[in-house]
Amino acid sequence: MLVLFETAAGYAIFKVLNEKKLQEVDSLWKEFETPEKANKIVKLKHFEKFQDTTEALAASTALVEGKLSKNLKKILKKIVAKDAHEQLAVADAKLGGVIKDKLNLSCIHSPMVTELMRGIRSQIEGLITGLPSREMAAMCLGLAHSLSRYKLKFSPDKVDTMIIQAISLLDDLDKELNNYIMRCREWYGWHFPELGKIITDNLTYCKCVRKVGDRSNFASSDVSDILPEEIEEDVKAAAEISMGTEVSEEDINNIIHLCDQVIEISEYRTQLYDYLKNRMMAIAPNLTVMVGELVGARLIAHAGSLLNLAKHPASTVQILGAEKALFRALKAKRDTPKFGLIYHASLVGQTNAKNKGKISRMLAAKTALTVRYDALGENTSAEMGAENRLKVETRLRILEERGIRRISGTGKALARTDKYQNKSEVKVFDPSGDSTLPVVSKKRKIQEVEEQDTEVPVKAKKFKAEMKEGTAVEDDEPVKKKKKKKNKEKQAEEEEVLSEEFPTSPTVENAEKKKKKKKKVKEEDED
Repeated sequence: MLVLFETAAGYAIFKVLNEKKLQEVDSLWKEFETPEKANKIVKLKHFEKFQDTTEALAASTALVEGKLSKNLKKILKKIVAKDAHEQLAVADAKLGGVIKDKLNLSCIHSPMVTELMRGIRSQIEGLITGLPSREMAAMCLGLAHSLSRYKLKFSPDKVDTMIIQAISLLDDLDKELNNYIMRCREWYGWHFPELGKIITDNLTYCKCVRKVGDRSNFASSDVSDILPEEIEEDVKAAAEISMGTEVSEEDINNIIHLCDQVIEISEYRTQLYDYLKNRMMAIAPNLTVMVGELVGARLIAHAGSLLNLAKHPASTVQILGAEKALFRALKAKRDTPKFGLIYHASLVGQTNAKNKGKISRMLAAKTALTVRYDALGENTSAEMGAENRLKVETRLRILEERGIRRISGTGKALARTDKYQNKSEVKVFDPSGDSTLPVVSKKRKIQEVEEQDTEVPVKAKKFKAEMKEGTAVEDDEPVKKKKKKKNKEKQAEEEEVLSEEFPTSPTVENAEKKKKKKKKVKEEDED
């Protein structure tokens, strides 16, 4: 029986000398306690060494996937084909099936073969001669690293350390530029304070100061290559009537030297940004399409590497950079933050405040997918990032349109917006709302007063006529008194009805009271 044994250095084929001892599986390990005992059981027949690590990696990946490599196929044809009647012991049953199909060799895989392989591995240095242990250990380590990279589909060309250093340097340059420019404006502002209000761009300001120097030179110097004509005229006019103090040439030279530093740093920052953009498109193209170069680079730098960022879930990517706010909210039992560094992405920035949380959550989910594709995928195209960005933009459009959809009906149709037409209406002031008292017309009041005046003399005449006749008997007097009472009650009822139907103003009521008093006085005189 022959044994196929794979090592990091190459393929080894052993010949089993004593097959009877292989039957005792439980005690087989005792036969491999020493190299001398092992040489009595198996003997090396052929050893094929790998030329380099690439060949070793190709052979190892073929064995892992259960395939038959070209080198192994050649070895089996040369060596094993001579002893075709013997069985070939293999460590992998899948590989044995492939060898049997292609080379028509009988292969065996059993617990006995597993124990035999374990014994050979323990005494490999004594069984394979001419292979030092240090060289074998180095081959094993190199093959392990290569195989790990292959399994993770990790390319050594994708060095994200350069991105981390570049984005950190870019942030430092921005801070330094702000300090330098602020110092330059404040320093030159003592000499020519009006220039800072006219020229708002920092780089243009420094170029103009470096070219002209003293403010008295603005009238004779030409800065048309730096400033537009209108601004140039304003600067020259302001230089003639400037309120700034006079400075020496040494001060101007130091200010010009500072302006040189600002211009050089600005040019280097532009160059560094272009470098960062190119590196991001080479290492993480899908992430760059989703969130942009700067945000993607800051996410990678915050996570430590592209592979570490790929291991983070979407919820962590969403709040990456807001750790202090997160733990502060957890400690105070308040609402946790909805976004961290991803807040500066263009998709989150173009939404309204109400939908920022939803868009940042969806963008973080798609970003996590694109990062894993960039870190572990073989393809370097940015198609996946473009597709996911389109999905997020579609979702954003739906969220923004939801506010202007009709509530009634199916809710899917958009609300119609009619053309605005300005209808100018002239409104007249209504004085009826000024007073809370009920309004009674003057004609009605005058008519009521005249009716009451006419009723009184008629009743008085009747009363005088009755008194003159004197035909009334004493027995009849109570009857007349009753009639007077009835007439008075009727008059009182008529007045109450009139007052309920037409309530009068206080002035009318006073006039009526005075007239009643006059009536009573007349009646008493007549009596």
